[in-house]
This record gives sequence, C-alpha cells and structure tokens, in this order.
Amino acid sequence: MKFNVRGDKLVVTDAIKDYIETKIGKLDKYFKEDSITANILLKIRGNEQIIEVTIPTDNFILRSEEEHEDMYAAIDLVLDKLERQIRKNKTKLKKKNVNNKYKEFNFDFELPVEDEEEVNTVVKRKTIEMKPMDEEEAILEMELLGHSFFVYKDMHSNELCVLYKRKDGNYGIITVN
Repeated sequence: MKFNVRGDKLVVTDAIKDYIETKIGKLDKYFKEDSITANILLKIRGNEQIIEVTIPTDNFILRSEEEHEDMYAAIDLVLDKLERQIRKNKTKLKKKNVNNKYKEFNFDFELPVEDEEEVNTVVKRKTIEMKPMDEEEAILEMELLGHSFFVYKDMHSNELCVLYKRKDGNYGIITVN
C-alpha cells in the first residue's frame, strides 16, 4: 500500500508519518494489489486532532474519520473503524464479487468475533463520477463510505436516486425524474 500523508494547517513529522504507515499498513492484508493508495489528511480543530483516511479502489471507496485530543489515539481509532467496516462488509463484498468485480480485495482473512451557535455554510464541494448500479451495490458503497446517504444512477431505470439511512435502521430511496 502506498501512502499520501498531508497536513492541513499542521506539519506532519516523520514520527507521525511512520506511525501512520505502520498502523494503516496493517490494512494491506485486506487487499491483493500493491497499487492501492491511502490518502491521509491530518488536521486540527480547537483541541481536537483529526485524521481522515480515504482508500479509493477501482470499484469502491473506503473512508473513515476520527478525532481525539491525541493524534496517535486518533490514528488507532481510525484503524479500528476501517477494519470494522471491512469485516462488516466482507460477506456483502464476497457475494457481489461474482464477476470478479472486486478483484483488488482479499477475501481470505478470518473474522474475529459545543455551546457556540454556528453559522451554516458550505464547507466542502465534491464532483463525483456516477456509474450505474443497483440498490444493493449503492447500500454497500454507502456503508463503506460511512455516510448516511448516497447518490447514484439506477442501472435499471437510468434515473438519479438518493439512498438514505432512516432512523429505524432501514433504508429509503428518493428517485429524481
């Protein structure tokens, strides 16, 4: 696995970079290909140290974010979260791998048992490439990203759909005509 480590308003020391590469490098066992690149962003907000890890592959994106007062603790927490996401979705990924779609994923691993008022502004914009997919694949993508919603193009109707997680734990879909 390759690493792209950068800091937002902080300097990434060699010690932190080595620690990240050692810890996040443990995810190598879940991937077959060495060409996977982990994009890691470190930032500070108040007293909180924040780490964002994004691992894009050909067919899915694995993403997690954690914050803690100690950067090393945040790194440990984000690694645990990523491993939980992979283990949780192993069977779904394996089931969807019928056409060898997730070829970069290794299926041979074992599963072990504030008070101030904020002004709402747009802080991030994204442009995404939409590929047609079915509802099951959209749910899988949303779970891997750790988001509460996901926008996709339905492969059967070719309509734009928004998948979201309901408070009762089920999913809902909004179709845009």
